[in-house]
Amino acid sequence: MAYMHLHRPRSVTIANRLMIAMAFVTLMPYTVPAADELPKEAVLPVGLAGKAIQASLDACTKDGYRVSVSIVDRAGILRAMARADGAGPHTVDSSKKKAYTAASLRRSTTELAELINKLPTLQALRDVNDQMLMLGGGFPIEIGGEIVGGIGVGGAPGAHLDDACAQAGLDAIGAVLKVPVPK
Repeated sequence: MAYMHLHRPRSVTIANRLMIAMAFVTLMPYTVPAADELPKEAVLPVGLAGKAIQASLDACTKDGYRVSVSIVDRAGILRAMARADGAGPHTVDSSKKKAYTAASLRRSTTELAELINKLPTLQALRDVNDQMLMLGGGFPIEIGGEIVGGIGVGGAPGAHLDDACAQAGLDAIGAVLKVPVPK
């Protein structure tokens, strides 16, 4: 069986390549502005999340509290979590929900709990979804003027103690939110 090989003139191949190259060059300016229009968001690196978690755990452990600490991103998706030795199983969910609530509503969960008590019309916030927890121990994480996530601590014997441990985590990564913590 004989094979036939058809050759296209070399000038056609070069002409086709030249047309394709010209099309790319012509269309390139339209793709650059589209990329410029994409939103730019700061992301909390996992290394900083780990540093905040460790500082929170250390603060609570020093005071004899066995807790869990969770960090979520700005969308409330879990970024990192740790449960101290001996911490109750419920502390995992409570820390995650506190972090989610703080990131989502962009306020501390202690502040939100107080607002709900003062303004009964805000009590519906508790029922927005099953991830909300209006109990102290959660803070939004703000770095460089942008909320990049939330931190939540659960398991200390009092919301103000969870707050203090979460604050230690914020301090360790240079987050700006500072609240007075009762001793």
